[in-house]
Amino acid sequence: MCVKGLCFLTVLTGLAASGVLQVSGMRIYTSGDMEAVNGTDVRLKCTFDSSARINPSSIVVSWTFRPLKPGREESVFHYQQRPYPPTEGIFRKRILWAGDIMGRDASIIIREVKFTYNGTFFCHVKNPPDVHGAVGEIRLRVVTTASFSELLLLALAIGGGITAVVILLIIIVSCRRCKRKRERHEGNVHGHEEAPRKERKDPTACHPSRAVHLYLSETSIEIDSSDGMISEASTKDPSSSEEEAPSSDDDGGDDSD
Repeated sequence: MCVKGLCFLTVLTGLAASGVLQVSGMRIYTSGDMEAVNGTDVRLKCTFDSSARINPSSIVVSWTFRPLKPGREESVFHYQQRPYPPTEGIFRKRILWAGDIMGRDASIIIREVKFTYNGTFFCHVKNPPDVHGAVGEIRLRVVTTASFSELLLLALAIGGGITAVVILLIIIVSCRRCKRKRERHEGNVHGHEEAPRKERKDPTACHPSRAVHLYLSETSIEIDSSDGMISEASTKDPSSSEEEAPSSDDDGGDDSD
C-alpha cells in the first residue's frame, strides 16, 4: 500500500513539474498592516497572479472597506477596462488608480487620509474563468505623527541616499584627478622625447671672424761674421720681417758694391 501511494505521489509530482497539472485560482498579495499620517497620501499595494491568461478586457478589480467601528462595508473603487472611482461616500474624490493590469498590479492611492479611514481594505481581482481565490486584506491605521520606526526608516533612507551621492561624487572627482595626472605624465614623457637636443659648444671656440690672431715672438741670435762675437738677441715680429726684408736686400747690395 505504501509503495502504491509513493508511486502515485511521484506521478503527481512529475505532472506538476511538466506543467500538465496546474493549480487554479487567483492569488493576491498585499502589504498587510500599514500606518499612515493623517492628511497624507498612502498607496495600498495589491498584486495578483492568475493561472489563466491575463485578459485586460475581462479582468475586474474592486476595493471595499470595513471600518474598525461596527458599520457596513463600503465600496472604495472599481476597475473594468477603465477605472471607476466612487461618486459618493467618504472616499469620494479621494481614490486614484495606481495599478497596471498587464503588470498584475491592482494598487490604488488614497489622498489625504483621515481618521475615519481606520479599518480594513479588501482587494478583489477576477480574471474569468479564474474568478475564485483568496481576497487581499490591508489593515490601515491612521495616526497623528509617524511612529519611531517609520521615522527611523525614513532617516535611514535619506541618509543612505545622501551617502550614495557623496560616494559617487568622490569616485567621479578621484577619476578626474587620476585622468589629469595621467595626461600630465604622458605630456611630460612626449615633451622630453620630442624636445630637440642642444649641441654642446666648446666655450674656448669662437667664430673665425672674431678670432684673435696670436703671434709668438721669435728670438734669434745673430753672429757677427767679422769679429765672431755674439750679438744680443733680438725679438722680431713675423709681421715686421716681411716689411724689413727689402731693406736688408738693399744693404746687401751696397756691401757687394
